[in-house]
Amino acid sequence: MPAVAVDALNKYLEDKSYIEGYVPSQADVTVFDALGGTCPQADKFPYAHRWFKHIKSYNSGEKSKFPGVKKPLDSFPGLAGSGGGSAKADQEDDDIDLFGSDDEEDAETQRIKEERLKAYADKKSKKPGVIAKSSVVLEVKPWDDETDMKELEKCVRSVQCEGLIWGASKLVPVGYGINKLQIMCVIEDEKVSVDWMQETIQEFEDFVQSVDIASFNKI
Repeated sequence: MPAVAVDALNKYLEDKSYIEGYVPSQADVTVFDALGGTCPQADKFPYAHRWFKHIKSYNSGEKSKFPGVKKPLDSFPGLAGSGGGSAKADQEDDDIDLFGSDDEEDAETQRIKEERLKAYADKKSKKPGVIAKSSVVLEVKPWDDETDMKELEKCVRSVQCEGLIWGASKLVPVGYGINKLQIMCVIEDEKVSVDWMQETIQEFEDFVQSVDIASFNKI
């Protein structure tokens, strides 16, 4: 089968989508077959490359149903090369890489994809994650109405650790002249245990009768 002059094919397809007419035809099949399955290089022959990929997307059964009649390559002036044999042979004779193989192209595409995925993964690994936090309101009850509530609050706020921030507080009446301390804090869930906070505050047994959780909300 005569070889295809790929540079001529590329120029021919510069303002056309198909070899003949406006839909794929047997003329496209003839030229496609003459290329011997070798895809023109995208950077050197962009129009021929685009056309080749498009025609290749059809299977043999679909190509057989293209309109028109198969004609020899010589029927398309300028597209047939000067000698017989494959386009690959002409390529070797001229010592010029006119074509890029699908395997090489697929390997390059895969390499670029892997590099981009690695760069994305590296970027994501360096990005700080979302820190889970909770807003907690504790209710600290004294023993009686004679308990110094200011000292009690000092004791509560003296409980410190990484990931714990104390907030606003207020005294809430519980009856018989006794007030309980209601105090808010924000904790990092991975660093601070609410059970630990309760147990630690209850160690101030001269002031604290009990510690309860009034509310617990994720933020």
